[in-house]
Amino acid sequence: MKVIAVIPARFASTRFPAKLMQDLCGKTVIQRTYEAAVQTQLFDDVFVVTDSEIIYNEIVSQGGKAVMSIHEHESGSDRIAEAIADREVDVVVNVQGDEPFLDVASLRNLIQVFRDDLAKQVDLASLYFEIHDQKEIENPNNVKVVVDQQQFALYFSRSVIPYPRLEESSLRYYQHIGIYAFRKEALLAFASLPMKSLEATEKLEQLRYLEYGKRIKMIETSHKSIGIDTPEDLEKAREFLRAN
Repeated sequence: MKVIAVIPARFASTRFPAKLMQDLCGKTVIQRTYEAAVQTQLFDDVFVVTDSEIIYNEIVSQGGKAVMSIHEHESGSDRIAEAIADREVDVVVNVQGDEPFLDVASLRNLIQVFRDDLAKQVDLASLYFEIHDQKEIENPNNVKVVVDQQQFALYFSRSVIPYPRLEESSLRYYQHIGIYAFRKEALLAFASLPMKSLEATEKLEQLRYLEYGKRIKMIETSHKSIGIDTPEDLEKAREFLRAN
């Protein structure tokens, strides 16, 4: 089974312009993410796919691999689908460019889902972890997920899900980590399907997979990723690096 990692990278960002090119303790955010993916030694290949010559040149100038998108894309999945369409690959891992602190054990568990899925019932796999702080639960930048008894995703939302209509102490809340592993076929199918209402409303591309009946296996992890969506997140990432 051939497994590759692809890092979709846009220069523009509504909440934090040019965030991938921000300095993160001596290296750009995107360079740190690329190097972290390579250093896991889990992948047969790693490359960045981008619409930006600035990001492309940043990776290539440091000896890394990058490709330029030919078309404009609405989502990271669309961008990756274009890049891998003609490549011989079985599983594609989407590593978010703004999440440079990768957890090797979690990634290994994602890949193992497909090694164990001999019946090919899983289209995608992704990660989640439990959250307890009410501010984190209510934060729309934190995407929440609910799963069934077999840990397949039922829904993702920026809102609080499940909604606590009753004061149930047993309720558990989970935050999604935006790292995905796809079967190549599921990724190419995604790119050929139009966006539906749920994805358009929540601005979450994973909802397109659910709306079209794809199965997303969720793997729980204790690793809490540090995604860089705001300048405040960038400072947290710098503090993390300085402390480690």
